[in-house]
Amino acid sequence: MSATDLVTAELTLTGRIRTASNATFLGSIGEVNVVYKPMAGESPLWDFPDGTLAHREVAAYLVSEALGWGVVPQTWLRDGPLGDGMVQLWQEQDPDQSAVDLVATDDVPESGWKHVLEGQDQKGRMVTLIHEDSSALRRMALFDAVVNNADRKGDHILAMTDGHRHGVDHGLTFHRDHKLRTVLWGWVGDPLTDEEREGIDRVCSGLGGDLGQDLAELLSAEEIAALAGRCTRLRSAGVFPAPAGEMSPVPWPLF
Repeated sequence: MSATDLVTAELTLTGRIRTASNATFLGSIGEVNVVYKPMAGESPLWDFPDGTLAHREVAAYLVSEALGWGVVPQTWLRDGPLGDGMVQLWQEQDPDQSAVDLVATDDVPESGWKHVLEGQDQKGRMVTLIHEDSSALRRMALFDAVVNNADRKGDHILAMTDGHRHGVDHGLTFHRDHKLRTVLWGWVGDPLTDEEREGIDRVCSGLGGDLGQDLAELLSAEEIAALAGRCTRLRSAGVFPAPAGEMSPVPWPLF
C-alpha cells in the first residue's frame, strides 16, 4: 500500500486496547494492520499540553528515522472514525522473547543482561529488574535520551523474532524540562560507539534542514531547542547519561 493510501484510504476499527491510559484502537487500512490513537481520547496531563500526544508520537518517529535505527514503527497523522489522531503500523512481537524482565535476585543471569535496580515484591522477596545487553536495546536507550522519553516501560518494548527491538508509546516525549524515565539504565557511563555518535550527528544536522521543518509542525520552538541541546550535550559527554534530578528515574508501573 502506498504512503498516500495509508493517509487517505478508509481506516476501519477492529478492536480496542483497554490497558492503555489513552484511547487506543486496533484497526486496518485495507490489508494493513495499524494502531490508532485519536486526539479526542487523550487524557489531560499536568506537565504536557493538552492535545499534543499524537504529535509527539509522530515527532518521535521522525527522530528515529533521522537516527537511522528503525526504533519506532512508521507513524503518521490522519483522520479516523473518532477524528484526527496518530496511526502506527502494527508490529507482531515474538511471544517467546522478552527484552526486559523482573526476576528473583538469586536468579539474575551471569551474562547477557544488565542490572537496573533491586527491590522487594509483595511477598517480601528480593527481585531485580534486568534488561538484555544488546545493540538493538542500546540504540533504543540512546533514542530515549535524545527525545527525553518520560515513559519507557518494559511493555513499551516489542521484541521481534529477528532480534530487532521496536519502541512504542511515545506520547510523553520532547518535554523541554528533563523528564527521562526508563527501565533501560544498564549502560550508564558507557562510552558511545561510533555508530551511536553518528546517529546523534544526523539528528543535529537534520534539525537545520528538513527534520527541523517537519518537527516545527509538531512541537514548540522551545521543545525543538531543548532537543538540540540534548543532542549537543550527549555528543559532548560521549557517554550514556545517568539519572538526574529529584524525580524517579524509572516509570511506574515498570511494565
